[in-house]
Amino acid sequence: MTDAIQSAEPAEAPVARPGIRHELVRRPLWWVGAVLVVGFVLLGILGPWLVDAPRSDQGPLLAGPSGSDPFGTDDLGRSVFSQVAWGARTSLLVAVVASVIATVVGAAVGLLSAFFPRLDTIFGVIVDVMLSLPPLPLMIVVAASLGANLRTTILVIGLTAWPEVARLIRSGAQQVVSMPFVDAARIVGERAWTIIMREIVPSVVPLIIVAVLMIASRAIITEAALSFLGLGDPSAWSWGRIMQNAQRSNVLSFAWWMTLFPSLALLLTTLGVSLAGNQYSDARNRRLHQRR
Repeated sequence: MTDAIQSAEPAEAPVARPGIRHELVRRPLWWVGAVLVVGFVLLGILGPWLVDAPRSDQGPLLAGPSGSDPFGTDDLGRSVFSQVAWGARTSLLVAVVASVIATVVGAAVGLLSAFFPRLDTIFGVIVDVMLSLPPLPLMIVVAASLGANLRTTILVIGLTAWPEVARLIRSGAQQVVSMPFVDAARIVGERAWTIIMREIVPSVVPLIIVAVLMIASRAIITEAALSFLGLGDPSAWSWGRIMQNAQRSNVLSFAWWMTLFPSLALLLTTLGVSLAGNQYSDARNRRLHQRR
């Protein structure tokens, strides 16, 4: 009788596991990264609308930080704060467009390699060769050959960063290709393009998000490095260009503000993007582990 009563009792409802969004909300480092990224995006979009373009009559020469010029002025009397604000738009543009180019090319190569074994061998050799080349010297050679402009900088960064994205997407897509529902789609006669877009791409979207953040962080640093070396667009303000101007003016020994503030902007921006990407990746991995 007791057994019958116990068997008649309703089973406990399964405990709902928190999603990635709930997992991220509980992570302080995610909030730090998100705030830094949002601040960088707002500075890049609204900065040039709220701050005048840098010009030589904005203040005295080499004036330190003050109430009127919070970041000081350079050797031509231009506001360093204006330069940082206008440089944020360049960094934002490079980060977004270069990461999109690298992600689109890398995701296409990774998905095709995972779905078609014959292409995997060919693309694998290309990816290995690209990853074996030193990225910064290669970018310097290409940028110097094509000319210093913003379009060249974006293309150089995007077209040299895709191999890492391809390897990341390929590893995730291969796990999905071996799933039974992909085999079922092949049996019923679905086209390869339809299977890739409908069955595989939704499963690797989290990896694509991680790839975009990873490439965006690297693109910001690379653009600043190329601009500092004189291979950036001379007509566009950049954080690397601000530091290059300070070096050319030989004022690094006493005008510390000319390099400190653009360096801090570069550090905080890349830190925010890296934190956001790492925390998202950790939350996703924890979610997958809980499902297992």
